Amino acid sequence: MSTLSTQFKSGNQLSSLSIAIWRTSQAVVWLIGATIFFCLVFFPPTGVLLFWNILIPIAPALIVVAVGLWRNVCPLATTTLLPRHLGLSKGKKMSEVLQGKLGLVAAIALFVIVPLRHAVFNVNGQATAVLLFAAATIGVTMGFFYEWKSAWCSTLCPVHPVEKLYGSNVLCALPNAHCSQCMMCTIPCPDSTPNIQANSSQKTSYHRISGVLVIGGLPGFIWGWFHVPDHNSILAASAIIDVYKMPLAGLMTTLVLYWLLTKLVIRKYDKILTAIFAASAVSCYYWYRIPMLVGFGKYEGDGLLVNLSNNMPYWGIILTITSTTAFFFWWIVIRKPNGSSWVIRPVYAEKTL
Repeated sequence: MSTLSTQFKSGNQLSSLSIAIWRTSQAVVWLIGATIFFCLVFFPPTGVLLFWNILIPIAPALIVVAVGLWRNVCPLATTTLLPRHLGLSKGKKMSEVLQGKLGLVAAIALFVIVPLRHAVFNVNGQATAVLLFAAATIGVTMGFFYEWKSAWCSTLCPVHPVEKLYGSNVLCALPNAHCSQCMMCTIPCPDSTPNIQANSSQKTSYHRISGVLVIGGLPGFIWGWFHVPDHNSILAASAIIDVYKMPLAGLMTTLVLYWLLTKLVIRKYDKILTAIFAASAVSCYYWYRIPMLVGFGKYEGDGLLVNLSNNMPYWGIILTITSTTAFFFWWIVIRKPNGSSWVIRPVYAEKTL
């Protein structure tokens, strides 16, 4: 029996010290996540505050600047990758068609779950805990069958479409703290492909549809989401219509706009167009989210972290959100792509013939 090496470059070789540091970091962040989960179950108001008003508002900016850091320490990723780390996964390679289907499901799940925050998750910590537990259960179950991050992180995770949209021009590539060898489980690998975008993969119609849906729809979806107040219940049909009406209307508006622009823009400028929509989405998020956090939101009390409305002049808020918008457009659109991937690809595994 002969061996054919597919090792094309030295890749990412972590020292024992580096592995120890990353494992410690993963454990610490996992414990923080477990603490938030505990609070969601037993102290719901505190859990909601920690998860939706502290952790989630930080996430988009982190994804823009250093999505590889998040991919390395995400508590849900650490959990779903346990079968692979413990040698319990069958390590099956997922077909491109299935990857495309799951990626489209992830994008749709994003647009289905997020509006429910207004009527369920923002006001019910235990419901949020159930959501997280369900995601972890699905991810771990898939991890017993499929190879590395193809099981969850790079396919079915609803956050992954946002990672690919926002994380197209990261600060630098970090070591890969999960994959010890590249098994080519996902092609192109979102972690190791330089300046990857939401529409980088065109392998199947599912990949193409999910890419267009996320790029074109997310800016309007975010705008619409911030024009809906929180509800105390979703039992009434009117509440269900209300939480979805504005986000979906916004999604369709910018999706149509994006589709029209793709017909008018020269193909070589496609990446710039995608970057503009990505910057618009994350800028829109912070344009509304930052005022909400400090008591200047459209709906009093919704998404509040600490009320500074009596201590901070409104022009300070305008200056802050204008600055964040300028930063994101510079970082994503104007700043020259540096050719960095999210993490450094590890060595390719050897194939046995």
